[in-house]
Amino acid sequence: MNYKHLMYFWVTAKAGGVMRAGEQLHTTPHTLSGQIKLLEDWLGRRLFKKSGRNLERTEDGRLALGYADQIFALGAELESAVRAAGGGQKVLEFKVGVADSVTKSIAYRLLEPALAIAEPVRLICSEGKFPDLLAQLALNRLDLVIADEPMSRRLSVRAFNHSLGGTAMSFFCTASLKAQLSGEFPKCLNGQPLLIQGALASVRQQLEGWLTRYGVVPHIVGEFDDGALMTAFGREGRGVFMAPSVVETETAQQFGVEVIGRSDELREEFYAVSVEKRITHPCVVAITDAARGALFG
Repeated sequence: MNYKHLMYFWVTAKAGGVMRAGEQLHTTPHTLSGQIKLLEDWLGRRLFKKSGRNLERTEDGRLALGYADQIFALGAELESAVRAAGGGQKVLEFKVGVADSVTKSIAYRLLEPALAIAEPVRLICSEGKFPDLLAQLALNRLDLVIADEPMSRRLSVRAFNHSLGGTAMSFFCTASLKAQLSGEFPKCLNGQPLLIQGALASVRQQLEGWLTRYGVVPHIVGEFDDGALMTAFGREGRGVFMAPSVVETETAQQFGVEVIGRSDELREEFYAVSVEKRITHPCVVAITDAARGALFG
């Protein structure tokens, strides 16, 4: 295999097209396309297909990208190991996946302690659906997965749940929307626009039962798997939204919104999922200690 051809494919797949990949590699799209075609001919498989003006990976392309990720990650580890052996300082690589339903500010506060340990750390953070991240964990492509739910025992993934702690939930909206609310919380939500988490979020079912118990019928204007997108809509006054109380002050300041109420009946729990039953990775130790202490403790 010509690994230069593989690198051109890898960069193009990561960049999303030959134009952007060409800019990164300082070469022409025509040259890139030719090199990738040589790789496809050698493999006997198409790695890309056209979708309008864009390129999409084929099934074989997705498979090849997974292996290319591992190959070039090993190359980076090789460089790091050789430099360390030559007197350079060794950097600990920490690969973590964060479920896209986890609030970004919570994710930051959970991960930040990993960068404060004694040895230098290179944090490689990816985001995605919880089941997809667990698959990456099973293949040892991730050291840790952070999620707002534990891994189900029904999954055939050899991994372990480590509880990090939990928090109550607070409700926010813009000042202009708050002025339209009437009555005590949560009755003030009746008939008002509400932005809610997607169906797979652990707090979603709690919210539905909570609204029923209090006889509250809001006007649900949007459901979001991505918490950052939900808060973006909330910041623009499109509806009331919910976020963890542990980052209440920070949420209000960052998005220019106000707290209208909070409930201890609604709780979001967070978990670290790893292949280790007994935590030994120094970054994971730092994360779990800080979460159970300063953050949620």
